[in-house]
Amino acid sequence: MKTRITELFGIEHPIIQGGMHMVGYAEMAAAVSNAGGLGIITGLTQGTPENLAKEIARCREMTDKPFGVNLTFLPAVTPPDYPGFVEVIVKSGIKAVETAGNNPQKWLPALKEAGIKVIHKCTSVRHSLKAESIGCDAVSVDGFECGGHPGEDDVGNWVLLPRAAEELKIPFVASGGCATGSQLVAALALGAEGMNMGTRFMATVEAPVHENVKQAILQATELDTRLIMRPLRNTERVLNNAGVERLLEKERTLGDKITFADIAPEVAGVYPAIMKDGNMDAGGWSCGMVVGLIHDIPTVKALIDGIMSEADDIIRHRLARFLDGSAAAERAKTLA
Repeated sequence: MKTRITELFGIEHPIIQGGMHMVGYAEMAAAVSNAGGLGIITGLTQGTPENLAKEIARCREMTDKPFGVNLTFLPAVTPPDYPGFVEVIVKSGIKAVETAGNNPQKWLPALKEAGIKVIHKCTSVRHSLKAESIGCDAVSVDGFECGGHPGEDDVGNWVLLPRAAEELKIPFVASGGCATGSQLVAALALGAEGMNMGTRFMATVEAPVHENVKQAILQATELDTRLIMRPLRNTERVLNNAGVERLLEKERTLGDKITFADIAPEVAGVYPAIMKDGNMDAGGWSCGMVVGLIHDIPTVKALIDGIMSEADDIIRHRLARFLDGSAAAERAKTLA
């Protein structure tokens, strides 16, 4: 399948693995890239520019296909060494960067000068248009269903994607709630040029997370995520657990007086306990509503091949039957 996204990033399938904290290591990125998608190493997960350089080199030992790096720009009292991360990305010859968080405009000149294609994650049309105006090559449009930070507008992809198609000239991918070939076809029909998956890739053989995380995803339904930090206007969608329930009770009790310090035990530094140690009640970890559509733990290649096969079958056969009227005829025979 060829779309503007496959051509932009030089990949076989229009599927991108989004950057995920303590998931986006070389194993994950290489598996996705080897399967024909665009794998992404999560930059800040590596801790330092030096460690990122090592992770990029490690990924290159696992794949000769294109892969990228995620850089999330966040406000902080002591910000990460962003100049160092950008320098490593450029010197390492990376050709694709997924940016997220704050406006990446400050870092675009260095990336663009190196011939790097930038796709920015946005949760609204207005932010997508801003990304287009500052020179981003593509946008990942995140609907309200997504794991992590869905923004504060609460617009789902059924409306957000066609709105993005009305406004944007640069290509965009659907993100949030994506797991199947039917969703890829739907995203294409709504104007996207592919899809970005996060939670779905966590439930794969190669995902470098504790088995408890994969089983938690497998056992969850679409009703099992929660929105935390809404009173702080830093909303995050997470999988429900005892730590999340403790956090939500604090939000209910403290109301508009709540501060980040009040909930820090349930959100600050909990990822190692969850992703590495498998302590599923430690606190909030990003997870999308798409868990309701995840029923197995395949290899990454089997997952992507299955998605593309399903999409191809829907486009070539199921939808074609509606055009030639055979679907209606078959339905009439069934009802007769």
